[in-house]
Amino acid sequence: DHYLGKETVQNLMVLRFANMLFEPIWSRNYVDHVQITVAEDLGLEGRADYYDKSGALRDMVQNHMLQLLCLTAMEPPNQLDDDDVRTEKIKVLNALTPITGEAAKKQTVRGQYKAGVKDNTPVKGYLEELSSETVSSTETFVAIKANIDNWRWAGVPFYLRTGKRMSQRHSDIIIQFKPTPHSLFGEGYESANKLVIRLQPDEGVRLFVQIKEPGPGGLRVKSLPLNLSYAESFTVRYPDAYERLLMDVVRGNLSLFMRKDEVEAAWTWVDGLIEAWEKSGDRPEAYTAGSDGPLAAAMMMDRDNRAWWEGS
Repeated sequence: DHYLGKETVQNLMVLRFANMLFEPIWSRNYVDHVQITVAEDLGLEGRADYYDKSGALRDMVQNHMLQLLCLTAMEPPNQLDDDDVRTEKIKVLNALTPITGEAAKKQTVRGQYKAGVKDNTPVKGYLEELSSETVSSTETFVAIKANIDNWRWAGVPFYLRTGKRMSQRHSDIIIQFKPTPHSLFGEGYESANKLVIRLQPDEGVRLFVQIKEPGPGGLRVKSLPLNLSYAESFTVRYPDAYERLLMDVVRGNLSLFMRKDEVEAAWTWVDGLIEAWEKSGDRPEAYTAGSDGPLAAAMMMDRDNRAWWEGS
């Protein structure tokens, strides 16, 4: 999976397991929820024949997004041996609660972009890009509320979101921590810390903490990030994801490649969701190209008193 070859993705394990600051609080005791977003601002870009047979769930969720979820949620491996790492990832996949039947209607949103405007330029809708009179039900957007039924993550939702023709291109993992148990400084400020891991573009890590805003007129608390920017911190060129994978092939390092049982476990979970969608017969909800996806995706979060991080 070329996503595993990205430097920021590989940094996930180092961030978690090499920093005592994070590992003790990386669980249901301190984490409110996790968001994983892979948003694209492009359309089909010449891949219409492939994409219409695949859709966002098969194209992005089954492989890239589930791999990101596994690296975020897995237990520490005994060592960085390829099989040890992959075994821990499989445990996460096997612990994912199946989304079938009525649960699919409550915990998932499917969308398909219609004509809109991107960078002040009109763009076609998905059906127009297909150049066909066929009415396609292929989804170009998916939002999922996933749950991991194990000791570390019980009760912590993992929100997955991916889509084409969205307002901006960004891939983020958001670890939203729980708020402080007592609002010592009054109401009207965000008391919860947030760790934002930007995978692309502008790769970096930001930990949002609360500080006092300078100035007279009372105590004002503001949330600001401690910022690690890859562009500013690393002046050397780091390899492209595909370069890294090709070099690992030469070296015989299999840690960034999925094992057979790992692939099967991912497909088992995804197939249950596909079957539920097919049985419902519902069409994807339309969303305007250049927006942040269907309204139903925002409503799914709003029902849980949460909101998507939009990468600002």
